Amino acid sequence: MHRWPTLVRSWLFRTTVGLCVLVPGARAASSVEDPASFLVQAESVRTKDHPRFVRMMAEMHGQASSLTPAERWHLRYLDAWETMFQGDYPASEKLLREVIDRSGDATLAAKASALLLSNLGLSQRYQEAYALANRLTSLLPSVNDPLARSMLLGNLSQMFNLAGQTDLAVKYADMMMEGGTPSGETCYPLSLRVAALYEGHRLRPDGNDVAQAVSTCVQARQPVLANTMRLVQIDRFLDERQPHEALEALERVWPSIQANKYYPHMLSSQVQQAKAYEMLGRNDQALKAARAAIAMAAPSETSEYTRDAYGVLYRTEKALGNAAKALEYYERYSVQDRGNLNDVTARTLAFELSRQHVVVQKLETERLSRQNSILRLQKALETKAVETSRLYISLLSMFLLSVVFWLFRLKRSQVRFMRLSWHDGLTGIFNRQHFMSEADRVLKTLEKRRVDACLVFIDLDHFKQVNDTYGHAMGDLVLRHTVAICQRQLGSGTLFGRLGGEEFGILLQDCRRERAIVVADRIRMAIESAPVEEDGRVLSISASVGVASTDGTGHALLRLCREADLALYRAKRAGRNRVMADIA
Repeated sequence: MHRWPTLVRSWLFRTTVGLCVLVPGARAASSVEDPASFLVQAESVRTKDHPRFVRMMAEMHGQASSLTPAERWHLRYLDAWETMFQGDYPASEKLLREVIDRSGDATLAAKASALLLSNLGLSQRYQEAYALANRLTSLLPSVNDPLARSMLLGNLSQMFNLAGQTDLAVKYADMMMEGGTPSGETCYPLSLRVAALYEGHRLRPDGNDVAQAVSTCVQARQPVLANTMRLVQIDRFLDERQPHEALEALERVWPSIQANKYYPHMLSSQVQQAKAYEMLGRNDQALKAARAAIAMAAPSETSEYTRDAYGVLYRTEKALGNAAKALEYYERYSVQDRGNLNDVTARTLAFELSRQHVVVQKLETERLSRQNSILRLQKALETKAVETSRLYISLLSMFLLSVVFWLFRLKRSQVRFMRLSWHDGLTGIFNRQHFMSEADRVLKTLEKRRVDACLVFIDLDHFKQVNDTYGHAMGDLVLRHTVAICQRQLGSGTLFGRLGGEEFGILLQDCRRERAIVVADRIRMAIESAPVEEDGRVLSISASVGVASTDGTGHALLRLCREADLALYRAKRAGRNRVMADIA
């Protein structure tokens, strides 16, 4: 089953713009006595009572000619917010840049910069977004206005979560929580924190993080964020293959989703419903829910929602024996999946490029600084002959510093090449030697802490036939394809390595046998449901999986390997394409 962390990030990313449905308001004829206070009040209700905000904005536009320059800039900032809420990102960007460049108000410029960061992210202009994020990070210490600082921290948390930088995303969410929001609510920072932890596969198994966020957002009267957290809970039910619980939770949250008419929630709940019915084998209902989700989406939309809906349609039609329909839906699923993978890659590359740009700028600054130092020394030589000896000492010091610098770079290169020796040349994951070494080290640490772990061995079924029939190039493609599938199912802290040929090993930390079997079966199903496509050929693959747990065998690596290997061979003998575990 596909996980939903990026959907969580999408829901939260859109809440930066607004949380309610746009309701047109009529302009009022009455005059506002204190426009500055009136604008501050309008800004405070824009997400809790959006219809009222629209009416207040209409009143301000009705007397715009009598506003002071500062009040006009504040009004223009709120116009930019509203335009962005309606989805007109180019027009909103133009207004925001005018506020930033021309308002002369540092606080207003900081808030506009935070909105611009969201605007660029929603427009998928990731390179510009992360360049702006770097500038805003350096700007943070000088921002004293509580609302502006809160907006900057919230948007930075979301942007770094989009790039998969979980630690940074959690850090900025915690800073937002510690600094306090202007209204004293903790719903939004808690939701950001849950989104970051979920993306990094760090949510507590008991689900208290999500439950706390739901309760806090309900009390704060933030229904969209509360529903976002409820949908995370439902997703966890689906991850743990509890479709009945998922359907019951969807039935409870649906009235609120329908009342708010928040598009991402309406679409994603339909997809969750389709997945739950698919797990229960209720094919007609699964098809109906998935088709409803596709009908709800825009015709040209490429998203994880539509990708998962087509996945349900493909698998269900395949199970019903409708090969033509299944192939049609699989082609659409592949288009959606490639689009989403390209988007993830674009975000990651943009983040890395922005970080490298900062490094290059720093090096350029240092280079110019060194050049200026040399020029000053040359001038001193011409005007102060008595300081010649000091100049020689300075030059010698600079030379020695350069030598130390290059020695440091040489050492860093050696470390980099050593790390490259740890990885498998074909797939990029750990090779056997390094995987076994790291697994042994981690198991010894977990044994001291009395924490369980599970070792998973994966072996592709009939892989020799692939090489013999299609050639080793296709075999290599199958191996890389399998690794990509596994990595999408695993957390960033999980050990994953190629043990040789078509066999792979995974060490799941802080994991008991039952959970490991669920994870292993999810990986197996993902491999089975994602055939390899190359030059018009579609090759279905499957895998046999063996699981061994420390609660049955202890933390000794060799014994774990032996038990996992025995379980793998039992899976092979039982007919392949299944998961077997060691005997408890």
